[in-house]
Amino acid sequence: MIKKVFIVLVVAFLLFLLDQYIKMIFVNGFRYESGCIDLTLAYNKGVAFSMFAFLDEWLKYIQIVLVAVVVFYMLYVSDNRYAIPIGLLLGAATSNIYDRFVHGGVVDMVYWHCGFDFAIFNLADVMIDLAVVWILALSFIFKSGGKYFIK
Repeated sequence: MIKKVFIVLVVAFLLFLLDQYIKMIFVNGFRYESGCIDLTLAYNKGVAFSMFAFLDEWLKYIQIVLVAVVVFYMLYVSDNRYAIPIGLLLGAATSNIYDRFVHGGVVDMVYWHCGFDFAIFNLADVMIDLAVVWILALSFIFKSGGKYFIK
């Protein structure tokens, strides 16, 4: 358990620092435009696609509770295989929640508009998606006798 918690905290801390560093580059004025992807600053007051923006100040507190419940549950029921994805989830979610306290919304910067307009997002958003897919994959794929099989 100690090893798992250590891995989770190291991964979370490193991702938090990297994500905040990248965000500060954009907060300080960096911009780039191209035919498919623009790198430009935006503040998201909601969650994905600005959903739940109407919750305003409550959203960050709801997210804190949700992240805490998920992380503690995963730490309690899972083995060491889950340490890295839990760390990614914790670091990314913490970084986005931190933005809500400091900037009033999540700092987003990657805007895809090649062929169709897509949501604007950041590194933490991508890491949350990766962590969820990783956790689901670990939850449904088990090693048995040296072979992997789907539950």
